[in-house]
Amino acid sequence: MSTYGTTRHHHAPALGGTYSTKDRVTDYHTTLFRRLTWEGTVPLEIRVDPKELPANSDRGLECYYMQAPRVSYLPLIMPEIRQFLMDVVFDDAAAKVLKEEDWWFESEEGTLLKWHWPIGLIYDNHTISASVKASAPPASNVVTPMKLILHLASPPSDKLLLSPSAEACKQAFMGQLKEADFIRWGSTKRMTGLRKVDQDGIWEGIKEHTFDDYWRVAAKVTPAITSTRPPSPGPPPSSASLHTRPPSADTAGPADRDGAYNVRSVPVRLYLPDGPVLQDLVPPLLEDGTPHTLGHYLFTHVPLLFPSRAPTPQERRSDLAYALVQGVVSPYESEMAWLGATLAGADGWLNVCVGICRN
Repeated sequence: MSTYGTTRHHHAPALGGTYSTKDRVTDYHTTLFRRLTWEGTVPLEIRVDPKELPANSDRGLECYYMQAPRVSYLPLIMPEIRQFLMDVVFDDAAAKVLKEEDWWFESEEGTLLKWHWPIGLIYDNHTISASVKASAPPASNVVTPMKLILHLASPPSDKLLLSPSAEACKQAFMGQLKEADFIRWGSTKRMTGLRKVDQDGIWEGIKEHTFDDYWRVAAKVTPAITSTRPPSPGPPPSSASLHTRPPSADTAGPADRDGAYNVRSVPVRLYLPDGPVLQDLVPPLLEDGTPHTLGHYLFTHVPLLFPSRAPTPQERRSDLAYALVQGVVSPYESEMAWLGATLAGADGWLNVCVGICRN
């Protein structure tokens, strides 16, 4: 998979292990891609608004750089930022007066950042918005920090929609998980059936950024590629190298009613540059029984940008737009069920961000 100037992964993940529930086992390939998604990070440059810096602050050090986990949230990285500011920038008097619950972020362009969006989605949404203004597409090997302005007072509560706190973020996160659960299965029984200790544990996995702790619970509610999905024509030779379905999807095995290709719908949201967020029912299979691909999904929802559901190599060279999933430009052949099982965010949603190509 190729990146499009949006993110990079840390060191190669540990490749062993499966995640078991009472009824099914998540296979090796699913776990691998989930771990790659989990380990993805984005670079951030965080600068305190110079007009709000307390007196006696060290104005030469008010900028902080970090690699933030894609699956995390802004309130969860605040303690690290605060520690830096208290140790290096602010004096003791300022440290006693400043209240973290009054802090909030906006982008360098003045866009208020949403606390309840995963950091990776914030970054990708910023990338596609920038693509509209860019004179050329970003180089595939260039990763640039997203510049954030940290404000220390007067949060615009009417626009933030919720308190900029970890607890409010947790409640929003759990709500997203339940909504994704309902879209997949037509009910929220899998989520509401979890014990409170498990519901708390799934959030702790996010908060502490611990893959095993998160998936120990999430595997109980998230479908996986565990058995044969309905047969479909193979990709043409010219695109075989881009086909993203892992080998395990072709392994013979019994039908799995809880598998990714048997959900009622894949929880998907489509983000357009500076535009609306589109949400629609996305079945894993089309009416003819073939897998619902990313190309078909984009052709159906934004045909002006993606005029062909299965473009030829020549058509791809003149693409009008591209689709980012977890910071990766995803091939048209990618199957929505597979993407939903492996590259969805920790909240269960598959976020597809559409950027504009500048040829």
